Amino acid sequence: MLILAAQPALAASGPFFSLRNTDFVVLIAFVIFVAIVLWAKVPAKIGGLLDKRADGIKSDLDEARALREEAQSILATYERKAREVQAQADAIVAAAKRDAQTAADQAKADLQTSITRRLKAAEDQIASAESHAVKAVKDRAVQVAVAAAGEVLSKQLSAADKAGTIDSSIAEVKARLH
Repeated sequence: MLILAAQPALAASGPFFSLRNTDFVVLIAFVIFVAIVLWAKVPAKIGGLLDKRADGIKSDLDEARALREEAQSILATYERKAREVQAQADAIVAAAKRDAQTAADQAKADLQTSITRRLKAAEDQIASAESHAVKAVKDRAVQVAVAAAGEVLSKQLSAADKAGTIDSSIAEVKARLH
């Protein structure tokens, strides 16, 4: 029922150019509204606001472009510096390896020199000990020979001959040993 009762009002009846015709009244109100809008220069103001907004957007875009270019140049600079630092690090590592190899070679040479020096010192000690041993053996042999000669002479010689021979033999042994 309500659907059938809700029909448009029949207010737009009668002649069109009459103030009783709602269509005509709405048309006049619309024309007056448009005239007021045009007289107040609203389209120009709206256009100005839109232009101002477009200029703001354009300046924002230009600023964003400039910031992007600056960021790209900074990134390129940092990448270049990173490559330079990497190259320096590689050079430092290579130099450290060369220095370590040189130090190892030097240590090897120093060790070889030390071993040679110690071997020479050991050989000198052995030769010295050998010469001391030979001297000790000679001294002992001389003592034994003198004692044996003394015994032989004491059995074969008289007391006077013994004393003269012993004295001359001791003198001769002393002269030869020293």
